[in-house]
Amino acid sequence: MGGHPLEMYVLAREQLVPRSREELFPFFADARNLARITPAALGFRILNDGPIEMRAGATIDYRIKIAALPIRWRTVIELWEPPVRFVDVQAKGPYALWRHTHIFEAVPAGTVMRDRVEYALPFGPVGRLVHRLIVARQLETIFAFREQIIRSLFPPPTP
Repeated sequence: MGGHPLEMYVLAREQLVPRSREELFPFFADARNLARITPAALGFRILNDGPIEMRAGATIDYRIKIAALPIRWRTVIELWEPPVRFVDVQAKGPYALWRHTHIFEAVPAGTVMRDRVEYALPFGPVGRLVHRLIVARQLETIFAFREQIIRSLFPPPTP
């Protein structure tokens, strides 16, 4: 990293889903559902064979496209506490650091889902520029897309 201090960024999102967390959490416990909530332009693909048993220590390998370049990405489940929360961290990929905390809070109207992504880019000042010009906007777009898909997959239950 050339001795440059890492500049940390945080993306935080919150969404009320009108379903119980016991109903919602299993969707996120299936890593293959990530493709359903990721914009098609990213060409997201899980590379693991067979089912992925989600637990602390589970490793998931993906391929995504960033600016049409295929990038391999490996995440590890650092914390697994269904149906309350889980944390995935990048073991190998495009970020200098990536830690995504998913929290599912039961509320009378359903579940408040909270995403908190703490991340940093490599390459010092160049990384900061790339963040400002591309990465921040791209992450906002991805999470806005996710919110929309989750809203359509989990509409209010019909009485």
